[in-house]
Amino acid sequence: MKLVLGSKSPRRKQLLGELGYSFEIRTKDTDESFPDDLHYSLVPEHIAKLKAEALLSELKEDELLITADTIVVLDNEVIGKPTSRENAIELLNKLSGRTHQVISGIWVGTPSKHISKSVTTSVTFVALSQEEIEHYIDTHQPFDKAGSYGIQDWIGLIGVKSIEGSYNNVVGLPTVETREMIQQF
Repeated sequence: MKLVLGSKSPRRKQLLGELGYSFEIRTKDTDESFPDDLHYSLVPEHIAKLKAEALLSELKEDELLITADTIVVLDNEVIGKPTSRENAIELLNKLSGRTHQVISGIWVGTPSKHISKSVTTSVTFVALSQEEIEHYIDTHQPFDKAGSYGIQDWIGLIGVKSIEGSYNNVVGLPTVETREMIQQF
């Protein structure tokens, strides 16, 4: 089967490539909103499904589509992508010195069959100084990243005290689970 990655994320592209797969990238702008009463643990799978549904009509029967979405959760609240420099600083201040969850939803399928699942990783930050937070925001500009950070960036080197679960999930694609799902097809 021909693989199609339904994501603009350079990190997902890199991780899927590192797994050894050849694939094509196709994306469509998709409304990523979700119902207010949807439990946060279901949000990434819901959004991954929306991304898949936007592309399914263009998919051929011999093509296997992979979509994903990743969120950060702190105190049962979804922390999205920052809307500005000030918001990015505010979000990292919230995460500083605390443990949060990173949840990715993965959808893999064809027009006639699909599977989906969520993977959760707990990440604990050390207490970050205001200077460290502002330096990171200004030099790495993590405005396309849930929670305002990339664990693979400088902030991960100096700020992540521990993780419990998949590191690649925090980067943006839980590779073990994604590979297992692909192999089911």
